[in-house]
Amino acid sequence: MTVAQLPVPPARGCRTTPLLKERGQREVFCGLTGIIWLHRKMQDAFFLVVGSRTCAHLLQSAAGVMIFAEPRFGTAILEEKDLAGLADANAELDREVARLLARRPDIRQLFLVGSCPSEVIKLDLHRAAERLSALHAPSVRVYNYSGSGIETTFTQGEDACLAAMVPALPASQARELLLVGALPDVVEDQALALLKALGIGPVHCLPARTADGLPGVGPNTVFALTQPFLGDTHAALIGRGARHIPAPFPFGEEGTTAWLAAVAAEFGVPPALFEQVTAAPRARARKAVAAHAATLNGKSLFFLPDSQLEPPLARFLTRECGMTAIEVGTPYLHRDILGPDLDLLAEGPVISEGQDVEKQLDRVRAARPDLTICGLGLANPLEAEGLTTKWAIELVFTPVHFYEQAGDLAGLFSRPLRRRALLNPEAAE
Repeated sequence: MTVAQLPVPPARGCRTTPLLKERGQREVFCGLTGIIWLHRKMQDAFFLVVGSRTCAHLLQSAAGVMIFAEPRFGTAILEEKDLAGLADANAELDREVARLLARRPDIRQLFLVGSCPSEVIKLDLHRAAERLSALHAPSVRVYNYSGSGIETTFTQGEDACLAAMVPALPASQARELLLVGALPDVVEDQALALLKALGIGPVHCLPARTADGLPGVGPNTVFALTQPFLGDTHAALIGRGARHIPAPFPFGEEGTTAWLAAVAAEFGVPPALFEQVTAAPRARARKAVAAHAATLNGKSLFFLPDSQLEPPLARFLTRECGMTAIEVGTPYLHRDILGPDLDLLAEGPVISEGQDVEKQLDRVRAARPDLTICGLGLANPLEAEGLTTKWAIELVFTPVHFYEQAGDLAGLFSRPLRRRALLNPEAAE
């Protein structure tokens, strides 16, 4: 691969920039939110939250499921007698699982998802999953992970889910590529098509769409992450002997090309073939991004910590859209995973980890950025103060990876600025 095809890093990147670490009040969703996209991805899985009515209302409202639909998630409600220790919670859980599996024989993978209430009363869902998995084997595999929001941010629900699956993956000695991270099916298909055209294979995905498609893992497995919030899954796969391919994340034309280049180098893809396969989609991505970069160029942005997508998105917006980052906040900064993106993010912005929401809001108000990316709970108050905001959660629910979605990704950031210009032309000037 020629040097011209690879991103040119700035003179000084942000990998070694000192972190501003903050530990205070946080404004984030809980890890149960991940069920909303995971249950759509894994077609024979069911997510049973062991929690309260509040947990049930969160999922029902956030997922927009109609009352007569049969989603592949539900809540085993902890009643007052459970919380008071007046009932055998394990016996009740076993009964509810048996009823669920009898009614839904299509379920092949069952996830017992812990929540704040079940963790407060110390209900051992890990042991319950082992017991139920043995009871309902071989037709159903039962896993457990925590979606509690006590100490986590919302994207860690997916990380905990995938990390729980890794120990049960079959052993394999085959030389294979594993794509790790839940993507919409259409985006995953695009990625697989690009890799196939490059002659890379066999390729498997975690999570797989069905239990029959679960990959093997072993010392000859190499894996590439498609989401930056998978720290526990990354560690679990390395613990099984797999090797990580470090790369910028596939956001925008440059990020996608760099991600593909890292995988192509691992598998010895000839530079001429790489250029042949990527030239057309790269051109389409550049053209699509340029349509929005005209609005974004020269504008300042401020990322409040929310999803852990912040560093690669800051790289995309500054390098491909011409924006200036004032602060890039993220709930957790995993340097082994985010290092390649930080290398490409020019030195200058504050890099913060964690949150003390009042202090961060003070910095936002002092900086008056052109665009603030933040959670739902902060967006409306900031809009009322005259600031333009972008809901961070949309960046997780919207297809934004790889070449064909590069324009859509840029559009998520340009639309708030265009809306502000239409509503308040004087302020936009």
